[in-house]
Amino acid sequence: MFDGLCFATRVLLAINKPYGVLSQFTPEPGSAWRTLADFGLPKNVYPIGRLDADSEGLLLLTDEPGLNTRLLDPKHAHRREYWVQVERIPADAALAQLARGVKIGDHLTLPCRAWRLDPPPVLPLRDPPVRYRKTVPDGWIALELTEGKNRQVRRMTAAVGHPTLRLVRGRIGELDLLALKLAPGAWRELSKDERDLVFAR
Repeated sequence: MFDGLCFATRVLLAINKPYGVLSQFTPEPGSAWRTLADFGLPKNVYPIGRLDADSEGLLLLTDEPGLNTRLLDPKHAHRREYWVQVERIPADAALAQLARGVKIGDHLTLPCRAWRLDPPPVLPLRDPPVRYRKTVPDGWIALELTEGKNRQVRRMTAAVGHPTLRLVRGRIGELDLLALKLAPGAWRELSKDERDLVFAR
């Protein structure tokens, strides 16, 4: 991906972060997780926000100061969509509860959008695969959030009785992971039109 190119200022990159990768370039002491340093990214960029090591999907990186605040501060209400494989099929009541807000610790999550994904998103199989239980069905939902507390999506689905099995960030603003056609671990610089999609309200 990176062949010694010199990126201009205001670069914005997208990577399809695989499972098992920290959203940082420096390893955690004693951790077996990989880091972004394994993917040939230019050294002058930093991730905007984060995805936990056991989460996957769309992660942006930039060398532009201030984008963290612009995209992540809840006061800007910037939308991020997550595709979530959960235990059992959530009923309408559970989705309505997620949309209203749920207590995670001492925090009440902001109102959001929550809906079932039927059919589920077409994604590569995860490595390692999601655990399968014959006696417990699973389903996919989408959550569109404007905040990002620690492990928020997993804690939200657990709060309504549907533990998360797989978590993929599928959209930031109007930039869609599937439209980028990036395989897990692949990355590229965004075009001007794609950058505009990131900031769409």
